[in-house]
Parts: sequence; structure tokens; C-alpha cells
Amino acid sequence: MNDKAMFKIGYGLYILTASENGRDNGCIVNTLVQVTSSPNRVTIAVNKANYTAEMISRTKAFNVSMLTVNAKMETIERFGFQSGRTADKFENFPFARAANGIPYVRRECNAYLCCNVLTVTDLGTHLLFLAEVVDGDVTGEDESLTYAYYHANIKPKPQAQAKKGWRCTICNYVYEGEELPPDFICPICKHGASDFELQE
Repeated sequence: MNDKAMFKIGYGLYILTASENGRDNGCIVNTLVQVTSSPNRVTIAVNKANYTAEMISRTKAFNVSMLTVNAKMETIERFGFQSGRTADKFENFPFARAANGIPYVRRECNAYLCCNVLTVTDLGTHLLFLAEVVDGDVTGEDESLTYAYYHANIKPKPQAQAKKGWRCTICNYVYEGEELPPDFICPICKHGASDFELQE
């Protein structure tokens, strides 16, 4: 199978946020789907390695902010390329707090949803949260950011590198070595070996 066929599925990019014991955290996700409108329910899949997934598993609540085409790479790096276990992703970053006490991002976003988790399904590498949408609002009119737009217009293009090895097609991390372990997980974006390509 040509795995690149999967890249043709339409995705957006979102900032998923959670709060637990006075600590706020968030991560970038691309798997938010509205599954029913009455009742209003969504699913979202999150890599188990993400601290945000752990928080949501315990608190059963999250917010999601919809990024726009005006999103900066610095924002995506802040929420997507560092761990909330060691970094305060909201430090010196503007945000608002919804009625549920969880932050949502207004800058570079056009809407947010507040959700309560109904079920959690273990997908192996990811957790799938089915949630009820309990609140939300439109915060801007800029066009929503798609994954395709991000790759074409925001994500930096790979530079010519002397390093040989395997390059992550998501974040450009390079694993140096002849063989990429089949269970390798990118230390930056947490994607698996299937998202790496050999660099000659």
C-alpha cells in the first residue's frame, strides 16, 4: 500500500487543552471530528505519550481551539514540539479561561469548544476520546487551518543536510543510522516509524 494515500484525508489543526490540580497544558492535534450533531458529540485521538492525554484521562474534560491560517510556527512549536511535563506551554502566552476553568487560545484561533469525555477507547498508540460538547464560541473570522495548508505554507521546508538517516515527515527530525527501528517514536512530535523516510 502507498501510505501517502492517507495524507489525502482532510484534517484541521487544533490546540487541545486540559487542566488538572491548577496546572494547564495543551498539545497540537489533527483528529477532531464531529460525529453527531444531536446530541452534539466529537471524537479526538491523542497520542498516549502526550501529557495532555494523561490529564484528560483523569479529569474527563478538555477544550479545543481551532487554529487559523494566520497561525505562526512558533505557536505550533510551543504546543506541539515540547512536553508539558517539563515546560509551561502557557508561560508568557495569551489565553482565556472558559467557564469550565480550562484555558482556550484566542490568538491565531477562530473558535473553541468545551467538552466532557463520555468514553475512552485505547487504540494502542493513541487514546480516542468520545466527548459531549457542552459550550463553545466563535472568536474570530479567519479561515480555519488545514493540515495541508500547514505543510504547504507554515511548516519550514527541509534544508539540505549532510546527515544521513531517516527524516520525520511531520517535524523534520532526523534519526541518524542505517536502520530505523520499527517501533521508533519521534522524540519531537511523537509520530511513529511509518512517518519517517530514508534520506540518502
